[in-house]
Formats: sequence, structure tokens, C-alpha cells
Amino acid sequence: MSSSGMMTINTGLTDSQPSKNEKEMQNPQSSTNANQDPTIEPQPQPQPRRPRGFAATAAAAAASVSPTGTPSGTAAASTGSSTGKGKREREKEKERTKLRERHRRAITSRMLAGLRQYGNFPLPARADMNDVLAALAREAGWTVEPDGTTYRLRHSPPPQHHQHLGAFPVRSVESPISASSLKSCSVKATLDCQPPVVRIDESLSPASLDSVVIAERDTRSEKYPSTSPINSVECLEADQLIQDVHSGEHENDFTGTQYVPVFIKLSTGVINNFCQLADTEGVRQVLSHMKSLNVDGVVVDCWWGIVEGWNPQKYVWSGYRELFNVIQEFKMKIQVVMAFHEYGRTDTAELLISLPQWILEIGKENQDIFFTDREGRRTTECLSWGIDKERVLNGRTGIEVYFDFMRNFRTEFDDLFAEGLFSAVEIGLGPSGELRYPSFSERMGWRYPGIGEFQCYDKYLQQNLRKAAKLRGHSFWARGPDNAGQYNSRPHETGFFCERGDYDSYYGRFFLHWYAQSLTDHADNVLSLASLAFEETKIIVKVPAIYWWYKTSSHAAEVTAGYYNPTNQDGYSPVFEVLKKHSVTIKFVCSGLQVCSYESDEAFADPEGLSWQVLNSAWDRGLTVAGENTLSCFDREGCLRIIETAKPRNDPDHRHFSFFVYQQPSPLVEGVICFLDLDYFIKCMHGDITGDLVP
Repeated sequence: MSSSGMMTINTGLTDSQPSKNEKEMQNPQSSTNANQDPTIEPQPQPQPRRPRGFAATAAAAAASVSPTGTPSGTAAASTGSSTGKGKREREKEKERTKLRERHRRAITSRMLAGLRQYGNFPLPARADMNDVLAALAREAGWTVEPDGTTYRLRHSPPPQHHQHLGAFPVRSVESPISASSLKSCSVKATLDCQPPVVRIDESLSPASLDSVVIAERDTRSEKYPSTSPINSVECLEADQLIQDVHSGEHENDFTGTQYVPVFIKLSTGVINNFCQLADTEGVRQVLSHMKSLNVDGVVVDCWWGIVEGWNPQKYVWSGYRELFNVIQEFKMKIQVVMAFHEYGRTDTAELLISLPQWILEIGKENQDIFFTDREGRRTTECLSWGIDKERVLNGRTGIEVYFDFMRNFRTEFDDLFAEGLFSAVEIGLGPSGELRYPSFSERMGWRYPGIGEFQCYDKYLQQNLRKAAKLRGHSFWARGPDNAGQYNSRPHETGFFCERGDYDSYYGRFFLHWYAQSLTDHADNVLSLASLAFEETKIIVKVPAIYWWYKTSSHAAEVTAGYYNPTNQDGYSPVFEVLKKHSVTIKFVCSGLQVCSYESDEAFADPEGLSWQVLNSAWDRGLTVAGENTLSCFDREGCLRIIETAKPRNDPDHRHFSFFVYQQPSPLVEGVICFLDLDYFIKCMHGDITGDLVP
């Protein structure tokens, strides 16, 4: 008998019942007695179990074996075909399970975001199920002790014991969901008047609500068993739950809310490449319009590529001096940005402001001063952090070049600092002035929602990686991942970022920790010198909003940008600890977007969830937080979402943005504005009127 035939026969016997020889081997004594004493009645044998699934297939194959032990050609072909078909079915079912899981996570995330934003539930960024149950119970008027004991205030605490469901302990609390909201569900009338009981298996409680499944059932009737919260008719939509928890409030009324100053960013082209004020009268017209809108101040980019554009340590500030004098006439505050990045190097850009020409000349001889991807392509958006302490810029290091620029600005405009014209200084720490790697550069072909690429392949960052690997004791880890995909890859298409991918391996955790640490080290180095240059002046750092792929386990887009923020840890905490050390103000980019089905399916985006994590992580550390919009135009709902983010309703600590910066894609003149009505937006931020914007 061939080996394949033997394997098929054994498989079939295992799935159905043991053979006679196997029985005798297992119990030889009983076999001998039966043969010697015929008066002994044979014991009744259990009925053979009917084989199912793959066991049935194997049994059928065994039955078709020829007397010589060799399966016939037809049977062998049938077995191979059935096995291949079964494998395909398993793969399809696995994909369907993944889709159902993603859909469930999307619903859970929306519900959590709504509870946080509209219901003011103090849920931590990585809340588990107990946090949610406790918050809901307290909202309904229950008292929840730290050990989980739950009771009404008018009742004495119940005795300490646990109910059990099978072998697992469970805890029961009354749901705060009102009966009126249940009536909208298509369930039996007996369920309409009874609040459901939420039960959770404590032994299976996950660390993150991304993997939480809530089961609801009526304790008085077992006729309607609980099902999946996605497919169950008893499942409440997130919007309905939010409306029920937050009912009775005037959602668009911002009268009397905290005053949030509004600054408007001047157009980039207000100063030309020769450091001249391009259109003085046009600037006056814009400032006059801003003044009529009660804008609190303006934001001005001071471009390194313009001021120190041609020769090292030769600074030209003439155009900025004229601009600041005009702004001073209108008695408006100024926030200045130390812009150490390039601007406009895209297909649609009409204006280009590059890095200083003398820097680009050095880059022709030493391209490793720029960030580099795995294929060796360089980006000139900003200098690599690998040269922060390398004297490769005509005898100066990267941070020395930044410090000389900032110190010269402080000296040049000392009189305006003394008059209090400058309310704050923003320090550019990466592309677009944001604290991140240039991982998703459109110049490199990136398009939303690509995951981006790691930017650590210049020789200086590679040297740092080798030192870190050697210090860890694994020199062979001194490399970047070779399976992390391309700029426009999706996480599931890569071996590094897919579910249970290499990002969570020993090597992956080492590499991503080093990659993120390089980002925080750069911020620490530059801010240490900025604090010296701008003593007693508020310093601002811009933090990006990388919300696509936020609902996946790896958070790939955030990771390639330098924020090691997978589902099992908080990647913003170490960054904010460094920013707190220098007492800076965080300016967070607000997208104004809401999670929709398309984004959830296409990019698993969650701008609301990301905002909640970033803002609360910063506020919990006592950091001052501000906001800035993206260049995209917003509708009425987007505008209101930004206001809601700037000053959350009913926050017990009354936390809110210290200011908000509005960016416009074109010069701000009468009738050419991006918000539907900027006047109403500013008044809502100031807390003067309601948010019912003019259509």
C-alpha cells in the first residue's frame, strides 16, 4: 500500500471509529476472553459516529481503495479536488470573518467617539470594557466602586459576590439606555419596556475596545437569545445612542462658552523670494477685512530659504520688517513661524520656496543630508535629523544652523518683542512645519490613503541605527524592514504591517522604537536651543493628524511618520513628555472630518478617535493645546465639528484650545473665504452667538 493511501485510510478511521486491531491493541485482555469463552455475551458497541466535513471526504476516499491498498485514479482525483476546494472555502470564510470584525470595530469606534465628544464621558484613549460600563452606569445615576460593586445611591451596597454564567464570573449593571430608544428597535413589545442587561465575561475582557463584543439579552425571557451586536436587531446605532445620552441640549448653541482667540494665517506669497513685501495695499485690504471680523491676530511664516537663501549666516529681513510695521498699524498680534522646510514642490504648486541655495549646493556633494527612502530616493523637504549633531553644513551642525537663524531673528526684531507685538513663536520641526518624518510626500508619488515609507536610509541615520542595534546586543538588527511596502501600499498588503505582522516582532518593536526615538530626540535638541533664543516667549510645536489606518492594529501611516502608536501602546506619550519638558504649546491639525462608511471601508480612518487620543494625552500632562485647520474647505457640519473639538461641551475641567489658526488656500478678501461664513465661525469661537451658520 502506498504512503498516500495509508494516510487517507488512517484519516478516515480517525474521524469515524477505531479499527478492530486498534481496539484489540488498546484492550488485549477483553479480546482474549471473548475468544476463549463463547458464553460471554459481547458488550454492545456504540453506534459509529457519522463522519462530517473533511472526515466524510476522507472516509469516502478510504472506501474507494482497491483490494491491493492502492486508491483508484478516480478516487484520488476526487480527494485532491475536494481538499483544494475545502482550502479555498476556509480562506473565503477567513476573509469574511475579517470583514465582519472590521465592520464591528468601526461601529464600536463611532460609538466611543460619540460618547466622548457629545456625552462628555471621561474615557481614556485605551479604554477597556469596564471603563465604558462604569461611565454608562454613572451617567444613569448608579454608583460604581473601584472593585466593580454597583448600586443605586438610595440603596445600600449589595453584598460582595459574583454572579456566574457557566464557569466564568460576570458582572451585571443596568444600562443607561432609555426605553424610548429601545422602542425604535424592531423587537418584541416585552423588550420595549425592559432595560437590557449588559453582561461581560471578565476573564475575556480585552485591553482595547477594538476587540470588544457586547452581548445584550433580556433577563426575564430566554426566547430571544443574544446575537452578534452587528447583526442583532437589538443593536443601537451609534448616532441614536449619542442622541439619547445627549438629548435636550442645544447642539449648535455656543453662547457663553469659553473664548478661543482666532488667528488667520497670511498667504505664503505675501513675501517674495527676494524678501520683499509683494503687495502692500493688498495686505492692508486683507488686514482691514480681518479687523472687521474681530480676528485676534495673524500668523506669518518666516522662511529660512528666503532669509538665509544665498549665503550662510547672511540674513535679509527687510520685507518682514515692512510687513510687521503694517500689521502693527492695525494693532493685531503676530505669531511667527520659523519655517525650516520647503514649500510648494508639487504638481499644482504656483509658488516654490526651497531650502537655502547654499544648502542645496552642499546636498549635491553630500545627498545624505536629506531624508532617504529604501530605494535611495531623496526628499529635499527638510534636512535629515541624522545631521543634527554632524558638522556637515560648512562647519556647522543642523541644530546650530537652526539656532543661528532663530537667534538672529530675535536680535533683529528686539524692539517689536519689547513692545509685545509677537505673542508666540512656532518652531518648524519637519515637513510642512510638523513634527514628523516626510513619509507621505506627494513629490514621491504618495496619494491618500497610502501608508508611506520609512525615511531612515541616509548614512547618518543608518549609523545611529547600527549603534542602537549594537547596544541592544543584536547587530544584525541594524537594517530597515524589507517587507514594509511602498508609499501607496495598504497595511494588509505588506508582511510588516498586516495583522500579526513583523511590526510586533522582537525586531519590529526594536526598529520602531528607535525610529520614533529619533523623532523625539530631534524635537528635544531643537527646542532646547529655541528656549534659549526666545526666552519668556510662548513656543508652539505643530503636531500632525494622521488619521487614516487608525482603526487597524499597526497604525501604519502614523508609524512611518514617526509615531509608534499601535493598538497596544500610546505612541504620543513619549513625544508629549519631551514637549512638556520645554513647556511648549501643541498646535494640533484638525481635519474637521467625520467618519463615514467610505473612509471606514477604504482607509479605516478615524479622525475623531485620533483627536480624542492626542488632545486628552496632551491635556492630561498639563500641556496647552491649540488648533489649526487643514487647507480643505469645510461644510457647516465640518465647521461645527472643529468648534466642538476646540471647546468640548460640559468638560468638567473646562479644557479648551488656547487659540485657533485658520488657514486659507487663497488670499482672504471679502467674499473669498473657505468656511461658509467665517464671521459666524469666529463668533462661535469667541462664544458670542449660536453655531447656526447661514446656509
